Amino acid sequence: MPGRIILYVALAIFAAVWVVPGLLLFLNAFRTPADIAAHGLIALPERLTFAPWLRAWNEACVAGMCRGLAPNFFVSLQVVVPASLIATLLGALAGYALSLWRFRGANIVFGVMMVGIFLPPQVTLLPWAFLTSRLGLYGSPVALVLIYVMQGMAFSTLFCRNYYATIPIDIIRAARVDGAGFGRIFYRVVLPISGPVLAVSMIWQFTSLWNEYLFAAVFSSGDRQPITAALMSAGSGSGNAAVLIAALPPLLVFVLGGRYFVRGLNQAAVR
Repeated sequence: MPGRIILYVALAIFAAVWVVPGLLLFLNAFRTPADIAAHGLIALPERLTFAPWLRAWNEACVAGMCRGLAPNFFVSLQVVVPASLIATLLGALAGYALSLWRFRGANIVFGVMMVGIFLPPQVTLLPWAFLTSRLGLYGSPVALVLIYVMQGMAFSTLFCRNYYATIPIDIIRAARVDGAGFGRIFYRVVLPISGPVLAVSMIWQFTSLWNEYLFAAVFSSGDRQPITAALMSAGSGSGNAAVLIAALPPLLVFVLGGRYFVRGLNQAAVR
């Protein structure tokens, strides 16, 4: 049918707009600088080589130290993984308290927490700098973990609160009648049915925190920088490979966990 043909053509054009730049980046990551200089960025590789990847991993210069992006890659893992886990668990606990363990002023507390979602991160730079310096954490990965947990917990709280609000309150009342308290109900009743929303929160937290640049650039330096901040000063000879090295973890997380992300969103919407 003509309408369906037009639709498929439009979708193919939109897909090409998104795919072609990434494909060029991927192909150029396997080309030598001489090949790129001779034939330009838009060309197929004369021969595939992993030399740019090795240079980016072992020899790229960051802040005057030519030790590659490997230290910065592992700093990102050390910061993002615990921050994502802690932010998700704290958000689940806060969402449970705000939705199923109602208390006076819960809506006000929830509204204040939601400010963290809409507040521009630039506004919080000075308060975070003051706090981390007073705690003796400024410039350390621990400071980034603290910042990421606080910044990410607002989203987790929002999502978990909306998810838990659809749980029948009679289940919580029955557990309280049986003698279960706040922590036991959360651990025994709420967490076992929280798989979809926790998966959504973890994937979202990991991808957004891994790609975060502002706090990573301000609150770290040298080989203690996450890889997103280190890319700005990496050597030009391995630029494409360096970008792909930085992009691989969130890409793999979304490829491997994308179906759980979509399933969690759908179940949260249905619930």
